[in-house]
Amino acid sequence: MQVIENLKVKEKMYIEKLENGLTVIIVPKNNLQKKYVIWGTNFGSIDNHFIEPKTGNEITIPDGVAHFLEHKMFEQESGVNSLDTLSALGVDANAYTTNDHTAYLFEATDNFYEALDELMDYVQHPYFTDENVEKEKGIIGQEIKMYDDHPGWQLYMNTMRCLYKVNPIKIDIAGTVESIAEIDKETLYSCYNTFYNPSNMTMVICGDFIPEKILEEVKKRLVEKDKQAEIKRIYEEEPQEIDKKNIEVTMDVSNPLFMIGFKDKVDNDENMVKKHITIEVILDMLLGSSSDLYKKMYEEGLILSTPDLDYEFSKKYAHVLISGQSKDPKKVIEEIKEQIKKMKKDGLDDSHFNRIKKKIYGGYVVEYNDPGSIARMILSDSFKGINSFDYLESYNLITLDYAKQVLEDIFREDNMVFSIINGK
Repeated sequence: MQVIENLKVKEKMYIEKLENGLTVIIVPKNNLQKKYVIWGTNFGSIDNHFIEPKTGNEITIPDGVAHFLEHKMFEQESGVNSLDTLSALGVDANAYTTNDHTAYLFEATDNFYEALDELMDYVQHPYFTDENVEKEKGIIGQEIKMYDDHPGWQLYMNTMRCLYKVNPIKIDIAGTVESIAEIDKETLYSCYNTFYNPSNMTMVICGDFIPEKILEEVKKRLVEKDKQAEIKRIYEEEPQEIDKKNIEVTMDVSNPLFMIGFKDKVDNDENMVKKHITIEVILDMLLGSSSDLYKKMYEEGLILSTPDLDYEFSKKYAHVLISGQSKDPKKVIEEIKEQIKKMKKDGLDDSHFNRIKKKIYGGYVVEYNDPGSIARMILSDSFKGINSFDYLESYNLITLDYAKQVLEDIFREDNMVFSIINGK
């Protein structure tokens, strides 16, 4: 078992790659009552075109299959829903689908091993029939319509549609009512057998465990499956330029919403973590709660609360997002553009830069207090090819000169888009 230790947060990760290809990562938290397990597959909404490892067949699936499959996994042949079983055990269970992975999880203080039995049983035993697939289409169709009416989600999706020309991130994770109509049980079994193979999955366990013992418990519950070859995923080449400058729509909102996006180059190398930290620092300096621009706009009543600042990236997409509420979103967008120009012209203030760096680092350290935060972070990072401890180690590599370079490279008007939701 590989052991990776970080002395700064006094945490260890025990990593074991099993014979069937499953990666198990254990983070012991001594004397902690909460126990958290998350089991993920590297299969998200963008994985809609691939070659089946076993047959060599090239497959294109309808939009929304990863999310549809996540919904269906809880239904058992006995007619019992595994979420109900887990709830009856008193554990907090859930599942989610993102652009690049799907995850099944639970948090428990009691009945941990009974819950582990259930989790590992339902994830390894899919049950799809023509009838239960058709029934699910109605349920997910309602969910899709609900998100169509959700201003925050439409704000985000419209930003993706501006940023990307062909990347499937611009397609809703749940698909459309039309696309899910094409899904059948054969599609679900094909995707399950391809992407839910242990060699495409990672399990993260966090809590008061002896690593070797909990690993044996996991092994006991595994269904025997052969390790498969790597899945060849097919993505259309995404141009570097944006697709369109902006999208404005009208919805039922009390105050207009805005989101600004900056398209970044996909950077699958050792700089990924360093760049991510640097962007977080720049965003906080630009528009964080202690920034001059935020204070000015808030006092003028131009912005209603601290904006959300984010950098989303994977092996196939990367973008910066700034979003919030304003009575005059176009004025806010102009103010932000002007402030970026000023930061480029005047340079970044050294003391402000170092203060925000310390704040960002403190945020990373705090994440290690909660087993759920640790497990979700490690799972997400693992599918990006990142060791989560790198965020704590790379912190010292962030220099003022590097930050200036990132500011110049990414925060440009030619790769900037915006989405606005106006009130009726």
